Amino acid sequence: MTEAGDIPTCPLCLRPIPPGVPQSRHHLIPKLRGGKGGATVLIHHVCHKVIHKTLSETELARHYNTPEALRAHPDLARFYGWVAKRPPDWNGRVR
Repeated sequence: MTEAGDIPTCPLCLRPIPPGVPQSRHHLIPKLRGGKGGATVLIHHVCHKVIHKTLSETELARHYNTPEALRAHPDLARFYGWVAKRPPDWNGRVR
């Protein structure tokens, strides 16, 4: 939780999420796998898109249900390391 006026930080790429930047709430356990109403994290929209392009809902529920586990996945770690060097408002295309 942040104080009023604080800018949240994406727990995946570690960049700030200033107002107006595309952002998403990621369910740590997908809603379709029992995570409805469960824990979420605020992340950049581009960081969210990469998660769902890389991992299945089952993989997310079983093995990648924390920010630390997501950051440790080899493909995601490579992307988050790369995107960390971009401005906080960068929202490029995800292949």
